[in-house]
Amino acid sequence: MTDKIAIVDYGMGNLRSVANGLAEVGAMSQLVAAGADLMAYDKIILPGVGAFSQAMENLHGRELVGPLNDCVQAGKQVLGICLGMQLMCKQSFEDGIHQGLGWFDADVIEFPKTENLKVPHMGWNSVHFEKDHGVISSIETDNDVYFVHSYFVDCKSPQDILGTASHGQKFTAMLARENITGMQFHPEKSQQVGLKMLENFVNDAGF
Repeated sequence: MTDKIAIVDYGMGNLRSVANGLAEVGAMSQLVAAGADLMAYDKIILPGVGAFSQAMENLHGRELVGPLNDCVQAGKQVLGICLGMQLMCKQSFEDGIHQGLGWFDADVIEFPKTENLKVPHMGWNSVHFEKDHGVISSIETDNDVYFVHSYFVDCKSPQDILGTASHGQKFTAMLARENITGMQFHPEKSQQVGLKMLENFVNDAGF
């Protein structure tokens, strides 16, 4: 039986591009805006583009936080992309202090403003894998993927860091623990490397 994949629609994000990326690897998905419907799906993707505080406000406003937590507790595979990965963290310091979903012991902080560092971090950059994981199965480390972000994840638990990248400093580019995974970059825009990650997520490679 083919897994049912939900893309969480909370009013922010690259929903169609993620759906198109999944379609490229032969996977069908549904946009899901109602929290009550999430438990019917086998895999959940939390995308996102925009401000952390507005994203959390939307998740609470649409009563999605509780169902997302329930899906994690139930062992469903959940993938956060870009802002979606940041929402999995404990808190963000973007325009104040805002509480996240708290699945990872990590903060979301701003790249330092310096003369020589371009912010947002936009374009292709290599990701170094820090451990083995199903989502990176059959992919060599230090391949380039596509980033667009002004804030980055500072993970306090080294065992949760799946991949790192550098932009002025080393930062967490991928998170993974048990059934939850995050990617700061956009796999759906990262050509064959990113599409292979989506394919691995869909096909349970190594999970």
